Amino acid sequence: MIKVGVLELQGNFELHHKILRDLGIGSVGVKFPEHLNCLDGLIIPGGESTTMSLLIDSFNLRNSILDFSEKKPVLGTCAGLILMSKKIKNDVKVNPLGVLDIVVDRNAYGRQIMSDKKNIEIKSKSQDFADIQATLIRAPKIISMGKKVFPLGMIDNIPAAVSDGKHIGLSFHPELDGISIFHEMLFDPSSKISSNSFENFNAA
Repeated sequence: MIKVGVLELQGNFELHHKILRDLGIGSVGVKFPEHLNCLDGLIIPGGESTTMSLLIDSFNLRNSILDFSEKKPVLGTCAGLILMSKKIKNDVKVNPLGVLDIVVDRNAYGRQIMSDKKNIEIKSKSQDFADIQATLIRAPKIISMGKKVFPLGMIDNIPAAVSDGKHIGLSFHPELDGISIFHEMLFDPSSKISSNSFENFNAA
């Protein structure tokens, strides 16, 4: 049985467990390095990225997550995307993991009081996917991507969902709106959804 870990240091992790349960995927909380043993994937949820960065180091998880990410898929949402990034614009408070070759701008979509639902443009190779409405809360903006990273979804022509073929980073909170396609893509071997289901916006 597939078993996915959800980082439980801080942030909104319970709804990720619910999505995985609804998909029939086993999940466990991750708080210490040994919790990553025998897992098939990891989710880094939304929350407060500065706090999460400090706690990752306090719990000696940094090297374990990096080692894990070399072989297994990781999904990061909002703060999780920030932590997965290679670089954060004008920010020295967060020590990113560098799992995804992207540069992000923290809170670029506005303060928490400006949190809102946005249309995510999905470009698929079939009619299986439609654009989705997703929640952004103090959301990061992806301002540049490495050559091996491609967008899966856009907000106003700006990448909001990206993948390098193994990992996925999202500017938004899919778990708040019951959006499961990205969880399925990474963690559900029985799903027909994969990165091949999506057109590359860069190729347009």
